[in-house]
Amino acid sequence: CGAAALTSLFVDCPGTSSARAGRAAACQGCPNQRLCAAGAAAVDPAEAAELRERLRGVKHTVVVLSGKGGVGKSTFSALLAHGLAADGSKQVALLDIDICGPSIPKMMGLEGEQVHQSGSGWSPVYVEENLGVMSVGFLLSSPDDAVIWRGPKKNGLIKQFLRDVDWGEVDYLIVDTPPGTSDEHLSIVQYLSALHIDGAVIITTPQEVSLQDVRKEINFCHKVKVPIIGVVENMSGFVCPKCKKESQIFPPTTGGAEKMCQDLNVSLLGKVPLDPQIGRSCDKGQSFLSEVPESPATSSYRNIIQRIQEYCDQHHSQEEKTI
Repeated sequence: CGAAALTSLFVDCPGTSSARAGRAAACQGCPNQRLCAAGAAAVDPAEAAELRERLRGVKHTVVVLSGKGGVGKSTFSALLAHGLAADGSKQVALLDIDICGPSIPKMMGLEGEQVHQSGSGWSPVYVEENLGVMSVGFLLSSPDDAVIWRGPKKNGLIKQFLRDVDWGEVDYLIVDTPPGTSDEHLSIVQYLSALHIDGAVIITTPQEVSLQDVRKEINFCHKVKVPIIGVVENMSGFVCPKCKKESQIFPPTTGGAEKMCQDLNVSLLGKVPLDPQIGRSCDKGQSFLSEVPESPATSSYRNIIQRIQEYCDQHHSQEEKTI
């Protein structure tokens, strides 16, 4: 009986933005019921106006998600930012909201950098003139420092990143998130609802243990009304550079991301094969796309990035028609 009630609580949750939040039958027994019913889970209108003003120069926002850790989400976020910034006419920003495990500074070659404050707010740390980065990693005295915070403090920092950072005019804001569907994810969705989110890119690997968590992430997006741009299957096979034989390091025992996308009616943006040089490039803080341009993985990444750009352009055109 207790297990059935718990299942109902998760499956039938109306979502924090719903008019039924805190009032639906599934809300009974939820520790956040009182907050949702009082509207405290929503963004205050004055706060929303403040965030909208600060982010008025952001054209496209893409959130990178995955229910599972270790699937290459931060790697993809970093390479998506590098790929978009390869067009020098585009201004790109990468926001790392993985508060407890900020790996973006190292991947972007910015380890040891610090945030500077000006009259207009915190300044992002720049990789190139058209690629700025913000992460809690820039606020730590050492990369080995542990961030031991409860939810409210993490949520406060995410709000600060959006409200107090001088983002300026940005064509693409990429948000790298931690694994799961918890505080940080709800916060970024609620805060960005003051503006808009073009959509989410969801990262997985082929094996069922990863797909299980990714299905939850897709359900999360539906609950909070975040459009899904598509799914990327990372570590999708390995081609030996010497003998050219392909091996499945993570066998897709249930059909992999392709079957899951068919079942759930979401787009599969592409499959990225394993390449050991991806990890080496990340450790060195270099862009794998420019360091190893001939790799099949680079070709896959570039095709996926192009599809994301096309989606954002189409989404923007539809918004302009609506207006």
